[in-house]
Amino acid sequence: MPTISNKGLQMPASPIRKLVPFAESAKKKGIKIYHLNIGQPDIKTPDTMINAMHQLNLKVIEYSHSAGIESYRKRLTEYYNRYNIALNYTDIMITTGGSEAIEIAMMTCLNEGDEIIVTEPFYANYNGFSMQAGVKVVPITASIENGFALPAISEFEKVITKRTKAILICNPNNPTGYLYTRAELEALREIVLKHDLFLFSDEVYREFCYDAEYISAMHLQGLDKHVIMVDSVSKRYSACGARIGALISKNEEVMQTALKFGQARLSPPTFGQIAAEAAIDTPDSYFKEVKDEYVARRNYVVDALNKIPGVFCPMPKGAFYCIAQLPIDDCDKFCQWLLEEFSYDNQTVMLAPATGFYSTPGFGKNQVRIAYVLNVESLKNAMACLQKALEVYPGKTN
Repeated sequence: MPTISNKGLQMPASPIRKLVPFAESAKKKGIKIYHLNIGQPDIKTPDTMINAMHQLNLKVIEYSHSAGIESYRKRLTEYYNRYNIALNYTDIMITTGGSEAIEIAMMTCLNEGDEIIVTEPFYANYNGFSMQAGVKVVPITASIENGFALPAISEFEKVITKRTKAILICNPNNPTGYLYTRAELEALREIVLKHDLFLFSDEVYREFCYDAEYISAMHLQGLDKHVIMVDSVSKRYSACGARIGALISKNEEVMQTALKFGQARLSPPTFGQIAAEAAIDTPDSYFKEVKDEYVARRNYVVDALNKIPGVFCPMPKGAFYCIAQLPIDDCDKFCQWLLEEFSYDNQTVMLAPATGFYSTPGFGKNQVRIAYVLNVESLKNAMACLQKALEVYPGKTN
């Protein structure tokens, strides 16, 4: 029998989705599950996108330009101007979700065996993207005690080697909800310039900044040749299934090289691009309502978590996630136990084990990521389930 590739065997399973079979089994038993394990909002997709799909009058569904439909890229420059990010449409390449943007950026900017520094906990699929590109992730650990603030720049200096080519940040952060300050970003700017590195900045949650100012890596002076920004419509418009993202840089050589990878996969999805272009006309009122809703959800969840004995959860300032520290022995076992063996009033909650968001073995074993993407009433039920579960969990630590 032919054997599977080493890369295939080493490819990590998604910590977010690996529990799906247990959830499916629980549902077959009639148990209601509150899905706080994945960033799939229950927020309505804006009418601008839905109407664009209903009004389609295409006779042929053609390939688009490999960099994306030109009219869409031009409209995107208007969108970014609202955030004081001045771009030419040629600085933008449309991708199949933000995921493909990160994959192409890694393959464009790093050789196999090169290193990319990432603060952990980080979006779990960064591990998969780096594996596909043959790139080594070098983690620097942020602490839950200070809300997952950027580690000291001296920590970055300790791990920089001749193979280091880039630093990757997510701002606002998934999975922690942390929002980097101007001072933290300026510190990153200095180390990027000092060591002549790329700065990958995943900014797909910019619409969801609470209590503090959103600052883009593209606002940093002197980094035009260094910054690669990643974006997506998935969270902004609650349109995860559209699969439209963007790779953005003012570095012409980067964009020309990235386009070769874009040409190899032919083009991004036509339907998604049409919907995403229409979405640029979504009124500000939509985002205000959505942001207000997420603030209410965040405030409820974090307050409820911190009232549970033995639980600690810092207040996130962006995105719609938080990391909570629980009095448990093993988060992977606990999250599986919630689905296999526990229910309260015929309900349970599905969480994401935080171990999958760390690259350092053994880290995050008593932490979970919670996505507050459900309405407040559902969140109340979910938090009640979690509290009851912690009261009876066999592996409770205090």
